[in-house]
Amino acid sequence: MSDRLIIFTRYPEPGKAKTRLIPALGDVAAADLHRQMTEQTLAQVKLLQQSHPVSVEVWFAGGSRDRMQTWLGALQYQPQPQGDLGSRMAQAFQVGFDRGVKASVIIGTDCPELTAALLAAAFQALQQTDLVLGPATDGGYYLIGLRRSVPELFESIAWSTDRVFQQTVDIASNLNLSLSCLPMLADVDRPEDLPVWDRFKS
Repeated sequence: MSDRLIIFTRYPEPGKAKTRLIPALGDVAAADLHRQMTEQTLAQVKLLQQSHPVSVEVWFAGGSRDRMQTWLGALQYQPQPQGDLGSRMAQAFQVGFDRGVKASVIIGTDCPELTAALLAAAFQALQQTDLVLGPATDGGYYLIGLRRSVPELFESIAWSTDRVFQQTVDIASNLNLSLSCLPMLADVDRPEDLPVWDRFKS
């Protein structure tokens, strides 16, 4: 079965999207930024599909399947389950591996510098290694890829802190998982990150 790319995002509803940016931008502009970043991510995913056979699923929060499809077009959509980020990612991976997928990658839509070439490199790395991570400058990660279910990678992680990447690496080491890392990139989550998006657009 082909490789599988999962995009975690949410419907760009003012007041519910990019909430950490609302103090700097306001409800509407923060939601609009989230919309633009999601569309930018999807453009890179479509470029990837031109050269790499990969199925794409959008796991979304907020909105509905109809609203997501009206926004982003004919893709596979799955509402995100309940639980913290780790629980939701673990479940998303499990669904694919239960279907016989050979490699799965999860990305968010917060990293404007994530390119089709980097996505292809992640799937390439998974041919040799158990785990691939894309470290973010804030101490988290913008991408995680696996070739089998490893729920332990998502347990006892201090989500939304600067320890996420290192804690994940430590767990992987304890489990004797082989690891490949992509280049470190910047996420746009907080007001101080906005220059990253401004540079990207210019």
